[in-house]
Amino acid sequence: MPKSSVVAACLAALAALVAVSPLQAQDAYPTKPIRIIVPFPPGGSVDPLARVVGKHLQETLGQPVIIDNRPGGNTVIGTDATARAAPDGYTLLMTATSHVTMPQLTPTPFDPIKDFAPVATLSSSDMILVTNPSVPASNLRELIALAKAQPGKLNYGSAGTGNPNHLAGELFDMMAGVKTTHVPYKGGAAAVSDLVGGQVQMAYGSPIIVLPFIRAGRLKAIAVTSPVRMGALPQVPTFAEAGLPGYSLKIWYGLLAPAATPKPVIAKLSAEIMRIMLLPDVKEVLDTAEMERFTLSAEQFSAQLLLDMEKYHRIITTADVKL
Repeated sequence: MPKSSVVAACLAALAALVAVSPLQAQDAYPTKPIRIIVPFPPGGSVDPLARVVGKHLQETLGQPVIIDNRPGGNTVIGTDATARAAPDGYTLLMTATSHVTMPQLTPTPFDPIKDFAPVATLSSSDMILVTNPSVPASNLRELIALAKAQPGKLNYGSAGTGNPNHLAGELFDMMAGVKTTHVPYKGGAAAVSDLVGGQVQMAYGSPIIVLPFIRAGRLKAIAVTSPVRMGALPQVPTFAEAGLPGYSLKIWYGLLAPAATPKPVIAKLSAEIMRIMLLPDVKEVLDTAEMERFTLSAEQFSAQLLLDMEKYHRIITTADVKL
């Protein structure tokens, strides 16, 4: 064979190899450790979920899964780190509903929709309106009357400005016609710690954080944000039952990847999440935290993000919420 033909054949073979290598790389995914960034501090509602999911991903995918807590900036620091990461499936973001609320309150270096590829949702959680036992109100009607009698004097702590448990307070003020004062913290656990200590009087807490204090008598449960009563607190009414019909909010938890992450990688991760969320020990974690399994595919998650952007935009603009 002429030398020129040999060279041409080699070049053609090399071109074919280069052409298929990205697909082969995706089929082989993962070939190195995966990092899940959690833009919240340890000890809240997101971190335990990230760890149990990470453990099962590691077992199934055969690569280490590292949980990387990056709190700060009202979730902006960890979220931006994910947006800037290589879109190869090796950096993921475990986030919550605050992903769509924070960018509506402050300029962020990322777009919550355009800069991310949804992978799947994992679970959802209702919130519990709790008060310090020193607050002289035993039910929602009494609490509303107290807030009306003392405008701005009742303080409620949250995991940070723009978080769902902050906006739950804004929605309560709007619907009840009262004025309470928001006190932001760097995480839900810190807010509840000060609530137990009496530095603030109220909070719209995640069950995983507030249930132990309710059971110990150190916090008083007033109402739950779900449309039906919570299994762990059957004696505590919903907001609708307690006198505020139409009040209902949930927090979702989900995994995102940087935009442009290959679709086969997203599909593989999404399928794994759907499988993992059915496992008995994962259900045990959800039950302990009073979370519900809430699994949406990548496409369904994309639609949910857009719906929530609109829903919380109405609350933020109507209540004139600002950082």
